[in-house]
Amino acid sequence: MEIKEEHIINMHNFLPHREPMLMADHILELTKEKVVTSFEIKEDNIFVHNNEFTEVGLIENSAQTCSSIFGQSFFENPEADTKVIGFITNIKKIEVFALPKVGDKIISKASLISQFENICNIFCETFNNDELLIRAEINLFIQEVKH
Repeated sequence: MEIKEEHIINMHNFLPHREPMLMADHILELTKEKVVTSFEIKEDNIFVHNNEFTEVGLIENSAQTCSSIFGQSFFENPEADTKVIGFITNIKKIEVFALPKVGDKIISKASLISQFENICNIFCETFNNDELLIRAEINLFIQEVKH
């Protein structure tokens, strides 16, 4: 997937997560129903163990990728001081096939299955090159916190 630099979106614009819990670097493609993100596995990542990105890290990467579809409406204006709360309400199905290593750049692709008010159901797959690492169907809840 060849993406031009000017089309890459920083994940900080779409998620409230910050280091050390930010598990996606860039949004490569984003619509109201789909998202593609990239993430480089670094040695100091809290989910790296024995030079591999653990299953928990892959699940968090999937959840953050999924939430950027649903959360984009909360972060349309990067200058606004929007506060949101979000969490996984259910993982309907998850399959882990392989673990990426430090230095790998993984690509996650998510698609909205359904949405009812602040709850959505999203399907996500994560790849290292052409190798499928994880496949999951995740339910998320996200809402703005009023100050």
